[in-house]
Amino acid sequence: MKKIVLTGGGTAGHVTPNIALLPELKKNGYEIYYIGSKNGIEKELITNEKIPYYGISSGKLRRYIDLQNLTDAFRVVKGVGDAFRALSKIKPNIIFSKGGFVAVPVVIAAKMKGIPVVCHESDITPGLANKIAAPFAKKVCTSFPEAVKLMPKDKGILTGAPIREELFKGDRQRGLEFLGFKGDKPVILIMGGSLGSVKINNAVREILGELCKTFDVVHLCGKNNVVEDSDNESYRQFEYISEELNDIFAASDIVCARAGSNSIFEYLALRKPMLLIPLSKNASRGDQILNANSFKKQGFAEVLEEEELSSETLLKALNDLYKNKDKYISKMETTDIKNGVYKIIEIIEKYI
Repeated sequence: MKKIVLTGGGTAGHVTPNIALLPELKKNGYEIYYIGSKNGIEKELITNEKIPYYGISSGKLRRYIDLQNLTDAFRVVKGVGDAFRALSKIKPNIIFSKGGFVAVPVVIAAKMKGIPVVCHESDITPGLANKIAAPFAKKVCTSFPEAVKLMPKDKGILTGAPIREELFKGDRQRGLEFLGFKGDKPVILIMGGSLGSVKINNAVREILGELCKTFDVVHLCGKNNVVEDSDNESYRQFEYISEELNDIFAASDIVCARAGSNSIFEYLALRKPMLLIPLSKNASRGDQILNANSFKKQGFAEVLEEEELSSETLLKALNDLYKNKDKYISKMETTDIKNGVYKIIEIIEKYI
């Protein structure tokens, strides 16, 4: 049987694309293993999928001067040794790396053992881990066309983002019933990220009265951000939704969200017009701004910069997005960007 090791971690964004590959890898006869950090978020997510998991030492990769870079360098070296021993035990035919700091030791160990590596980069500009890993890879798959030219010569290839197959199994009626909406108003889904966004949450709540005249509103506001005194029948708020999220997607007409790469490609796959509010450069390396502007340029989304966010600008942007939703859906229908799962599997098959 063919054996593959998946790696990547540090954030859920480095893990969920790997999870999206699992059903198709199994259909293609792969025995699947995962190498991640000993206590990272990836461990819980992957063990829930019943995939054999190997934890290794890993150090955080920083772009700035910090004394911890010295100690973390030793952790990376130890991680290479841990990964080398894990690969010696598993004896995989190929490695697929989604990035994040834990992937670097795995990719280096794979090179030492002569195991081919395929990487994937979600954002337009490569993260530091993928910058280090790319020279060791056979190919670097990209979600954005702009990213291909930023990869080492002849290594970048546009595949799109891998999308979870269960995402397409949502049911609008089930979603409406779960939310307690009658279905006589269009539905807006507002997501501020897993931790929520104070600025987005406050702006939404300031315009609820006006917004709910026209829309039913689903607000995923993040941990500990639910407000108890809201009893508007057209407003539902949750810290986080898991099992019912696919049905809520199906019930939603437009989406307002951050501009994380994995998420916006899911909205694209579902043909959901989006208002993107990217993280500012003060809170990130600026990748969400580039992601959002790329989707705006391609006609899939409108963008509201966080610095321009207020209750007034948010209300106008949401109304305008819904009014012009058919224009965005039409652009999405004609795009060549598909679910990246099948193209990625094709590349893995080529290099195995």
